[in-house]
Amino acid sequence: MAHDSALFYNNSAGVPFTAAYIQAKGDPIADLYEDIAAEEKARATYQWIIDQSDDPDLNDSLKFLREREIVHSQRFREAVDILKDERGKKKIF
Repeated sequence: MAHDSALFYNNSAGVPFTAAYIQAKGDPIADLYEDIAAEEKARATYQWIIDQSDDPDLNDSLKFLREREIVHSQRFREAVDILKDERGKKKIF
């Protein structure tokens, strides 16, 4: 399939990207909770691999990735708090 010079997103197997990969409800708070859940699942996966591994170099890398997921989850939680605080305020434009 020719895409000329247009961007054509696909994975390493050549499977085209589809928006079906994106979980979105349209409610920012619900969507952020979905993001938090994804970050927590990734954190748990990294922790599980760390617990199974005895390779210190691998574990250092995995610990970095695990901590990054924790920070992402914290930032998403902060965004939820901001949205909840702003939700009831009157908007004047």
